[in-house]
Amino acid sequence: MILTSTLSSCYHNTGRSKTKTVATAQPDTAAFERIHHYSLNYNFVVKTDSLVLLRQQPEELLNGMQTDSVSVYKHDHIVVADIRVMPSTTADSVWIQVARDQETFGWTREQMLLASTVPSDPISQFISIFSDTHLLIFLIVISTISVAYLMRTLLRRNARIVHFNDIGTFYPTLLALTVATAAVIYSSIQNFEPDTWRHFYFHPTLNPLNVPPVLAIFLAAVWTMLILSLAVADIVRRLLPPAEALLYLCGLAGICAANYIIFSIATLYYIGYPLLAAYTYFAVKIYFKRAKCNYTCGKCGAGLRHKGICPQCGAMNT
Repeated sequence: MILTSTLSSCYHNTGRSKTKTVATAQPDTAAFERIHHYSLNYNFVVKTDSLVLLRQQPEELLNGMQTDSVSVYKHDHIVVADIRVMPSTTADSVWIQVARDQETFGWTREQMLLASTVPSDPISQFISIFSDTHLLIFLIVISTISVAYLMRTLLRRNARIVHFNDIGTFYPTLLALTVATAAVIYSSIQNFEPDTWRHFYFHPTLNPLNVPPVLAIFLAAVWTMLILSLAVADIVRRLLPPAEALLYLCGLAGICAANYIIFSIATLYYIGYPLLAAYTYFAVKIYFKRAKCNYTCGKCGAGLRHKGICPQCGAMNT
């Protein structure tokens, strides 16, 4: 079988393979891509230590004939060169031929391919990393310990912290709410539109105008988080001394991390929606009760909750 046209998109120079031509079911490329979200010439990167490829045709292995194999290794870039469907097999009937270069190519089952690789796009790799179950458990444990210790330290010092002893701006509260909302949207897509998320995984974009509405809302929330993070960092830098600003931002980061973990997991079990409503009510109410500044210092312009000595410049405001 001549593979020149399909191997031309590989990351390395490719040429003619030496596989046999066997009459088997060839899937319609467009139909296959609609279901599996990738097709010929799609690029993957190996994420496991190695991936073993069958050098001969899949039929030879299935018929018990002697076969040979070749391996590709972690961080190797490979390209989909051919797709075969083996109707006679009962489990994982899709076989994928991939190539690293002219000498290194072979077949593997689709399930093994997807378990051992990740799309070459950096966004897809980022999604893959943060979808790893072991990493998620590790983050939950570390975040719980870190947030608990940080909250205890800040409260004992009576330091500034979002929701509890906040500064006179709504941006930190809005950032925490946005993270929680984005986590709920993310898990909602997993629950109700898994195929949409799978397509986004194979064909990611940061442009909310080029995706379905539910993904557009999620991407808009991601961009909002980025913009709010920059705004919060700038405001905190101006309102608090450097040491207090650093502590405040660390506390805010811990709250946001906890929000992401709690709401993304809770929404998978459908309790994230009432939890988000309750959290929004709590956050807004506590801000207007404790953190809203009704006055402004006449000397430095800092927000004041009540008249008196400005904590920033020491000026008396009456």
